[in-house]
Amino acid sequence: NLKRWLDMSPMKQFTTLDTHDGIGIVDVKDLMSDEEIDETKEAMFTKGANVKKIYNTAAYNNLDIYQVNCTYYSALGNNDKAYLLARAIQFFAPGIPQVYYVGMLAGENDIELMEATKNGRDINRHYYTKEEIRENFKNRKIVNDIRDLMKFRNTNPAFGLDGECITEVNGSELVITRKCGENTAILKADLKTHNFTIEA
Repeated sequence: NLKRWLDMSPMKQFTTLDTHDGIGIVDVKDLMSDEEIDETKEAMFTKGANVKKIYNTAAYNNLDIYQVNCTYYSALGNNDKAYLLARAIQFFAPGIPQVYYVGMLAGENDIELMEATKNGRDINRHYYTKEEIRENFKNRKIVNDIRDLMKFRNTNPAFGLDGECITEVNGSELVITRKCGENTAILKADLKTHNFTIEA
């Protein structure tokens, strides 16, 4: 499904993994069956960190079947390797990557805020203080790795919107090649181990 999505995506679009509403699933409707979508959500509830079905119900003012109330980082079990790979794939995908502020800081679910407001979407709306932001950049490698990926993506001419994106899949291995003019950038990733390399 991922290869099909990457192959059909236009270059002139915004790509998101998460927003202020959580994780959108409306875009996969034509790529995945309802059963596959339900299985994916169940896996998130099972493997994620503080991801619970009840946070996506009327008890938390959520009747939106197109969003999962959760940070992307927590959906991946607060796993730095898995999360960094997800961002690398987003940055190599066709289009212009948009990163939500909680996503930039690899934010975990804010259960305290959500319980205080009883608004499920607040799980993904932590109010960072300036000190928290400084501490994240000072002490968390994942946050600095995301920043470095952003710098790479925003300064490498291989990502020009008039270029091309070539995707190859072999088992759990994913290769995304971005080309624009004489410039090339290649992401080689293993979706099982979450290891990846970037060549430019």
